[in-house]
Amino acid sequence: MTPELEATLKRLPDRPGVYLMKDTRGTVLYVGKAQSLRNRVRSYWQKQAGGGEIHLIRSVIEKIADLEYTMTDSVSEALLLEINLVKRYRPRYNVRLKDDKSYPFIKITMAEDFPRVERTRKLPADGSRYFGPYASASSVDEAMNLIRRIFPFRTCGLDIREGRKAIERPCLLYHIKRCQAPCVGYINKADYRADIEQIERFLEGRQEIVARELTRQMQAASEATQYERAAALRDKVKAVERTMESQKMAAHATTEEDVLGLARQDTQAAVQLFAVRGGKMVGRDVYLLDAPRETDDATVLAGFVKQYYERATSVPPAVLVPALPEDAADLETFLATRRGGAVHIRVPQRGAKRELLALATRNATETLAREHARWLADQGKTLVALEELGQALDLPVAPLRIECYDISNFAGAQSVGSMVVFEDGRPRTGEYRRFRIKEVVGANDYASHQEVLRRRFRRAKTGEEGNEEELRWQLPDLVVIDGGKGQLSAAKEVLDELGYHDLAVVGLAKEREEIFLPDRDEPVMLPTTSPALYLMQRLRDEAHRFAITYHRSLRAKAATRSVFDDLPGVGPKRRAALLRVFGSAKRVREAPVEQVAAVPGIGLALAAKIKAGLDG
Repeated sequence: MTPELEATLKRLPDRPGVYLMKDTRGTVLYVGKAQSLRNRVRSYWQKQAGGGEIHLIRSVIEKIADLEYTMTDSVSEALLLEINLVKRYRPRYNVRLKDDKSYPFIKITMAEDFPRVERTRKLPADGSRYFGPYASASSVDEAMNLIRRIFPFRTCGLDIREGRKAIERPCLLYHIKRCQAPCVGYINKADYRADIEQIERFLEGRQEIVARELTRQMQAASEATQYERAAALRDKVKAVERTMESQKMAAHATTEEDVLGLARQDTQAAVQLFAVRGGKMVGRDVYLLDAPRETDDATVLAGFVKQYYERATSVPPAVLVPALPEDAADLETFLATRRGGAVHIRVPQRGAKRELLALATRNATETLAREHARWLADQGKTLVALEELGQALDLPVAPLRIECYDISNFAGAQSVGSMVVFEDGRPRTGEYRRFRIKEVVGANDYASHQEVLRRRFRRAKTGEEGNEEELRWQLPDLVVIDGGKGQLSAAKEVLDELGYHDLAVVGLAKEREEIFLPDRDEPVMLPTTSPALYLMQRLRDEAHRFAITYHRSLRAKAATRSVFDDLPGVGPKRRAALLRVFGSAKRVREAPVEQVAAVPGIGLALAAKIKAGLDG
């Protein structure tokens, strides 16, 4: 134990809070919470037996060189802070949902007169309703296709308002009965909103209410001799009833509950979630996690509960688990806050609930076995490639974390940089970064690489630039620069400037797949059949793809810019309003300033600026 760490342990307060354990490089190894920071953290260095989290930390105690802590007013606050810090730093020894930030949701844009139903991976506070998270894009697609077959709704991005046409003619979706065409006024706001309410109930699992309402509408249409409408409503009722039948479970499931089945193998875990609402299984998804071997099942489940329900849009009054977490009471308080009512975490001991939990566990085990078989098929080759690469480059250890950088521009314009990250030979897409070159004019690969590296490593070192998210970036074991000796020398200069003298950096030249090292005159040439060469090619190609994709998007935006984009005070909404009234910039230029000022949201002062900007 270092003197600094020993001094920190002596100063720990007897207060609730969160602690971060770091290694000698400053990398966060573990994030935990405590009712008493003093008692909890000191217990890791005591010799009495302990399970769960204590057993895990003792297995890596030699790696801990530093400790940071933050005091909170309550354990509940500590739990929320712990969740955010785990997501931010992604510590190696915490249980982590794989790519937790990228789970998809279904979004209903309730702030609009005529809401849209769409997929999303972001949860801004914009007044929309969200359903999820779903385990995969295919799960969202399945739900979206189901509701689209039953309820027509718009998917376009038009600005549609009550009592006003957005376009002259409806699109194809109206003619195939997948949209009611509010864009041309074929349905009013109240009727459209009624259909959206049906979609909300359906996604909430309240299909019986939907079926009863559709049946009532069908009977009313039949009595009014609207037989075509009655037949369409009849088909909807049948579709909802088929969905209800496929979701039916045993009669015992009359309460709302989530059932979590757990399976583990090596450092991977799978949680099968059965969402039961009103006697029906309205959702069943499998979530994969990274879980250290030393962690017990209860701790893995606690980690999943914290991270899943922190973003979940539906929290039931009961959660069934195969092992009760040590901090179950704190988790129940956290879930109750998310739900707005009491939530109980239980381990069913007998009967139908126990059978349902066993079924969830079997599903989790089967999924994990498939995932593990696929992982093993790749892992053997990956380990060989990493070890071979480490030996070829004279690295002290195999480079488990590699970052690769590429620059892309078009005739010297719109230069961008990309950073891709591979860990254990696999892409970590959630940690990819892209950079718009700001300081370099023209096509200058050397200077552009230096700008990108300076921004990336300066942020990671001091936190003075960029947002707080940058602070969680880990230092790589190897930096790969797309280019030859010149690009490598430029990169090495920046790393030395920032104090990273010992950080391994190489250049990968595309023409002959040569790997250049800073202290060697001759490049390293890997055999053409080498797994290490294949790994380096994947890195370089992925960095190139990511840079090109970003560059194309910037070029596309530039190609679609209009003269309105450079006018002060004219954003997307005002630009759309001007185009709706005048149709083009030319007509705005020709119109009197009073006519421009009459456009909603413009006004006389802004109209004068617009006219001056267009005339100039």
